Amino acid sequence: MPRNLDLTALRSFVAVADSGGVTRAAGVLNLTQSAVSMQLKRLEEGLDISLLDRSARTIGLTAEGEQLLSYARRMLDLNDEVYGKLTTQDFEGEIRLGAPHDIIYPRVPAILKRVAKEFPRVRIRLVSAATLKLREMFARGEVDMILTTEEQPGEGGEGLISLPLLWIGAIGGTAWRDRPVRVASCKNCIFRPITFRALDDANIPWEMAVESELDNAVEAVVSADLGIHVAMLGDLPPLTEPIQHGGALPNLGEMQINLYVQRPDAPVDAAIADIVRQAHRPSAPVLAPALTA
Repeated sequence: MPRNLDLTALRSFVAVADSGGVTRAAGVLNLTQSAVSMQLKRLEEGLDISLLDRSARTIGLTAEGEQLLSYARRMLDLNDEVYGKLTTQDFEGEIRLGAPHDIIYPRVPAILKRVAKEFPRVRIRLVSAATLKLREMFARGEVDMILTTEEQPGEGGEGLISLPLLWIGAIGGTAWRDRPVRVASCKNCIFRPITFRALDDANIPWEMAVESELDNAVEAVVSADLGIHVAMLGDLPPLTEPIQHGGALPNLGEMQINLYVQRPDAPVDAAIADIVRQAHRPSAPVLAPALTA
């Protein structure tokens, strides 16, 4: 006789796997810690396997838990898609999504494609601008939701994922060895003050390699090995790569990708915002080199 998996318990299991603990998962799910623990216990007993490795100080997944996690994500995604299809009223209109140029890839195209598929009567318009300008546009109501790159989300924002900042140079380039090092950065780039402060703190002399408000001008200089650039782990400009400097350049830390939504309680806006969140899950595939600097 077929047996059914409890989707509520699966949702708790995924939340624990994503957040790294029962306490954090309880906060995400707005449940008590005991309720989450009970759901995990029921799931393990129903499958007659151990899903969590509780032997260490931090909770990890067993081999069986890793296998279930993949299935659980797909089951929950399908459940949420069906529920959304059958309960969300048709919507006609336009959603304006803002994102900085340097985080459009690899995730935003998949977001746009999924929104177009699930909400065929919604026109989604992509607005690309620097984080500071997007925050200004959002405050004026000129965009409906925005992705930003900031060290911490501002008022009304939520952090989606933290990624390392990398020094970027031409493939096989040597510009990073020059002193003063030549830096290519847009005037309104939010990484600009971080870059300068890191170099100053490391007592590394620097000078500007380009003065422009356009990203493609910066990319041209860097790809020609006439300067270096700072970017988040993810999509890189053509003919560039993370610099393997072996400690010759300072560590830049991490930066968050954050989400702001004008109407978080509107059904369609909330559904699209959830698509954005899912695309930025730490465990979601990222088409980027596995390098840090």
